[in-house]
Amino acid sequence: MIVSAISLITAVVVSPVKTGFARLQYDGGGDWYNDPEVLPNLAMYVNKHLSAQIPIDQGVVKANDSRLYDYPFVYLTGHGNIHFSDPEIANLRTWMLRGGFLYADDDYGMDSSFRREIGRIFPERELIELDAKHPLFTSFFDFSAGLPKIHEHDDNPPQAFALFDDSGRMMMLYTYETNISDGWADPNTHGDPDELREIALSFGLNIIHYIMVK
Repeated sequence: MIVSAISLITAVVVSPVKTGFARLQYDGGGDWYNDPEVLPNLAMYVNKHLSAQIPIDQGVVKANDSRLYDYPFVYLTGHGNIHFSDPEIANLRTWMLRGGFLYADDDYGMDSSFRREIGRIFPERELIELDAKHPLFTSFFDFSAGLPKIHEHDDNPPQAFALFDDSGRMMMLYTYETNISDGWADPNTHGDPDELREIALSFGLNIIHYIMVK
């Protein structure tokens, strides 16, 4: 089970993990590949603070790839259109229901197509907006003041949405109007100050820690 891979890493136990984080490659024209350093940087940050041994190399998988099941945590981002084929929709649904966790971070411009595709994957479920009282926000670092806004595209407030399975397990997190992963990039990629990058990486660690302990 995918969940067993997640359970190999805890905040107090140092355990080698066979697979690390993966990026989801998709069709539709959106730039799924941007900022390739963000997952390795997040993995290094998590390893440092949780004494984990998450592999630094980033995996890249498509939604209909059998290797998807090797990864408990998969990341999706982009600026444009996202499209999944029917087989990809079915495989993503099964993967998430079996324990996989999808983190999607809007890099500005993918919101409408992402919501459309998630609606195809789980037509019977609604995206639920999370407020700062949700345990994710204080899982490791304290974000009880709310979701940080890392990259200013406009004046809209940052939002977090989630999908849950029937047992209450979070299967997917979607951050909008914040671009958390922008702050996981190398310092010279976007010119983010160290303080902002630290905030972004800290929230990223909260995501990983939350899905590990739930």
